[in-house]
Amino acid sequence: MSQGRSIRLFLVDGTPNGLLTAEIMNWTGHVLTGPRSKLAELVQRPECGRTGVYFLVGPDPENNLRSKVYIGESDDVAKRLKQHNRAEASEGTAGGKDFWEKVCLVTSKDQNLTKTHVKHLESLLIGIANTVGRCELVNGTAHDYGNLPESDRADMAFFLAQIRTVLPVLGFDFLRELVRPSSMVDSPVGEPLSASPRFVMTASKYGASAAAQEIDGEFVVLKGSTARAEWGNTAHSYENLFKLLVADGVLQTVDGGRKVFTRDYAFSSPSAAAAVIHGRAANGRIEWTVESTGQTYAAWQDQQLNSVTPEPETA
Repeated sequence: MSQGRSIRLFLVDGTPNGLLTAEIMNWTGHVLTGPRSKLAELVQRPECGRTGVYFLVGPDPENNLRSKVYIGESDDVAKRLKQHNRAEASEGTAGGKDFWEKVCLVTSKDQNLTKTHVKHLESLLIGIANTVGRCELVNGTAHDYGNLPESDRADMAFFLAQIRTVLPVLGFDFLRELVRPSSMVDSPVGEPLSASPRFVMTASKYGASAAAQEIDGEFVVLKGSTARAEWGNTAHSYENLFKLLVADGVLQTVDGGRKVFTRDYAFSSPSAAAAVIHGRAANGRIEWTVESTGQTYAAWQDQQLNSVTPEPETA
């Protein structure tokens, strides 16, 4: 079991939708976040006059299932945020795109971050966001700022790890590592890599079959699993997710018209995964079964719960 961590959150104005700061014990970093509507208050904070990296986050207008993100750096974050907020910002900048609704900036409490440090961090953050693929990134290709001394690179690696720890706590998931089980074993039929067993499901009518594991709170369908060729006739909210996976190349057409998962993909729930594979609404808690026992996902989950909280005996 991984070691626990303490994160200190502070509601600056006492409301859950206002400015928020976050700190981790024994980390020199300091996080400040808030809605764009509070930008005038945010830029007056002392943190905004420091050197740091920042994130502009908003919904993707072309896909409401994921966020759109811009990652930047500055030695005067307040100045940069004001520039991004100008309606007349030129096309191609984050301001010109005008998508963002939230801002998050990371600075250092001891103010030891230099311009070179944050350029290096920005480059790494852009690379990670592209690799993870949880958001639509506005930035282009990350520049290589690898001219830091070895000791500074080690410090920035630790700093980066803390950023990736605290941001998901604040609701920013775009840097959270996506575990890909199939890349860590010889084939999708390898041993499970977590406490979760392998779950399987077939949709014989459409010639589809799939395998999955529950990892880090997400339901991950494994590479090589197959799905229905097209979404069915009944409209459902998961239809957009199906189309997104096709557009992103996660689902590709193979012989017979079926779709195949080209890589592991993490769904928010077993039902979301089942719906994409069946091409219709589906109850994943019943459709998915444990490969070794045939238990439904629901029965397996109940068994896990009962093993730690046994039902009281009746008199």
